[in-house]
Amino acid sequence: MSRLSHLYHLRRAESARRAKKLKRDMTDAERKLWYRLRGKRFASWNFRRQVPIGPHVADFLCERARLVVEVDRGAGTGQRDLDRARSADLNSQGYEIVRFWNDEVLANIDGVLEVLGRVLKARDTSA
Repeated sequence: MSRLSHLYHLRRAESARRAKKLKRDMTDAERKLWYRLRGKRFASWNFRRQVPIGPHVADFLCERARLVVEVDRGAGTGQRDLDRARSADLNSQGYEIVRFWNDEVLANIDGVLEVLGRVLKARDTSA
């Protein structure tokens, strides 16, 4: 196995471990949104939670629409810079990223779902 291949597998394994921990430690907002998205409950779209995508872990992923949904905790400027870089990397792989704040999900889940519905409809390639 080449050195690059070895590093790739190590990163993938680390992403998988991080995803497993994030599934176990979901925030209240992530739990609330997951309840509405899981099991094709949301307009028959299939979502997965805490999905490794390369070195990143998406909070929620709809593979068919290539849509990543992130629920942010409202961290400082440094985190926003990391989020921008991460979004640029995922965009370059064909994913669209939609971000919501924790308090937005907790206080207005119907509004969050309305936005997601519009984004999914615009990205639906099966129609």
